[in-house]
Amino acid sequence: MTDEMNEVPEPVIRIRFDVAYDGTDFSGWAVQPTRRTVQGELESALARVLRLPAVSLTCAGRTDAGVHARGQVAQADVPAGTWEREGERVLRRLAGVLPPDVRVSAARPAPPGFDARFSPLFRRYLYRVSDAPYGVDPLLRRDVLWHKNPLDADRMNEAARLLRGEHDFAAFCKKREGATTIRELLRLEWERVDDHLLHGTIQADAFCHNMVRALVGALLAVGDGRRGVDWPARVLGAGVREPAVHVVGPQGLSLEEVRYPADAELAARASATRRVRELPCAGHSA
Repeated sequence: MTDEMNEVPEPVIRIRFDVAYDGTDFSGWAVQPTRRTVQGELESALARVLRLPAVSLTCAGRTDAGVHARGQVAQADVPAGTWEREGERVLRRLAGVLPPDVRVSAARPAPPGFDARFSPLFRRYLYRVSDAPYGVDPLLRRDVLWHKNPLDADRMNEAARLLRGEHDFAAFCKKREGATTIRELLRLEWERVDDHLLHGTIQADAFCHNMVRALVGALLAVGDGRRGVDWPARVLGAGVREPAVHVVGPQGLSLEEVRYPADAELAARASATRRVRELPCAGHSA
């Protein structure tokens, strides 16, 4: 028997990372050959500061190109000895090596049963939309979407109420082979925060591909009077992708929060989510 066969694998520890980024100059979260991505930047930086050959991250919800995040959550399993030696210095070291458009605000051992992708109770997004006739304030151009026609938030909220709850959102999602489009939309509401700026809050257990941006596109068409208040609900009920639903640009969209249950319930939540919905990307946003 060789020495290699007698070696005991080093134990690993799961680390939770809280992440924020300006998505403008990224080709989304997920690693892509020849493209700059959030995952790629973070994995490279973590491998460097932890002095490891490689680090593999799993996130709560992959965001598309141009989509921002304040509340992204990711995890990595790293050797326990490495974390014991280097963990206290990780945040400061990451601040020194990461580019300025991505930050890690917390890094800590995750509780037992934690799964960044499958344990969440919900993901909450915010869409910022300006209907100013002159366009978006230049200082806000990276995170506010411009809509050229005036919007009626009351009409948008009336339409949004008809979409909340558990439905098959196939009409608002880009279909992926083997992935369900059934989601529970927990919150969808609009607030006018000043004369020309609206905030849309979209919260669900998870999102399928393009779901948020398609829902917003449908509600903007209601808000400016091009469609009736009941139109998005009729599209939803049809159950097929509607070409008339415009998938709006990503620059107004930000992942604000990922909420997890109490530590004792993490494993059960992850197990239940896997049984109901095994997705290539649970929580894909845009």
